Amino acid sequence: MERNTPLAGRVVGRGAQIEPPNRFERVRIEADFEQLEADPHAVADERRLTTELFVDATQSIISCNDSPDIPFRYSINPYRGCEHGCAYCYARPGHEFLGMNAGIDFETKLLYKPDAARLLRAELNHPAWTGAEMIAISGVTDCYQPAERKLRLTRSIVEVLIEAQQAFGVVTKNALILRDLDLLAEHGRRAMFHANLSVTTLDAKLARDLEPRTSPPSMRLRTIRELTAAGIPTRVMVAPIIPGLTDSEVPAILQAASEAGANSATWQMLRLPRAVLPIFEDWLTKNRPRLRDRVIGHVQSVRGGKMNDAEFGRRMRGQGEYAESIGHTFKIFARKYGLDRGLPAMDTTQFHPPQSADRQQTLF
Repeated sequence: MERNTPLAGRVVGRGAQIEPPNRFERVRIEADFEQLEADPHAVADERRLTTELFVDATQSIISCNDSPDIPFRYSINPYRGCEHGCAYCYARPGHEFLGMNAGIDFETKLLYKPDAARLLRAELNHPAWTGAEMIAISGVTDCYQPAERKLRLTRSIVEVLIEAQQAFGVVTKNALILRDLDLLAEHGRRAMFHANLSVTTLDAKLARDLEPRTSPPSMRLRTIRELTAAGIPTRVMVAPIIPGLTDSEVPAILQAASEAGANSATWQMLRLPRAVLPIFEDWLTKNRPRLRDRVIGHVQSVRGGKMNDAEFGRRMRGQGEYAESIGHTFKIFARKYGLDRGLPAMDTTQFHPPQSADRQQTLF
């Protein structure tokens, strides 16, 4: 029988505290806790896990999706897995395709694409690419997660996109985006770049427990302030809204984002696909035990009595009276704080193929 294996001791600075079984594998290894308990040094080592980086040798970089719930068709994800460790992250099950688990592996074993810029340059030079649609960076995992400080893959991608005058946007919850303000500001002022900042809560303690390696709420608001001050159209994403835990914060988040200069706002309901469900339930049990039953009850109330609903048209917003109440509250306060308008249209007419890699080499 498959079961979720708890980690030996509490892992410091990580969101997942279990190793859910990989749905694609019949055989799995479980820790021998009796042996670990006999060796206190082994238990201590388990409590602080370092991040491991692995090369992703993929030969393509621009992904295409046809989901009716996603507002963009093309995206780039320089990383697989995410060090932020958000307990609710819907992208976790993707790690199972790599032979890893969606729990602690997702946030400690990252794959990165060292050839991202070269691949992007080649794809933008393909005759079929016209630049007529924007590209979203971070359609799945955060492109400005901590590993980016060292690897700088996102910055190399941004450099190629700007050289090609390609319209693009970024979705992140990390203030590291400000490192690239020197590149992004002019592109934003020319209507070819949008920034999207996710703000889940204004409670610093809750954010630290729920999203252990992200920027704290105050830093995200400062990031919004600096992006908009630089002339970059910026949207706050109240996402995910966790019924019974963060839904009451919607008015305050929208007010704070408006005061920070945000131009627009959107929201998404909590999603708990596959292995994300036991990870999030375990997080609730260990971090907010007194709220566990209430949160689970509210999640079921917006998911037709279930804990998740993958149906297009419902998965991002939920259904039922409680979901409608959340949506209504968001709409009222977004209008009150001037965040109910969309971002300005992107200019996708300036694209031209960047210098090819072969041409670059001849210059040297």
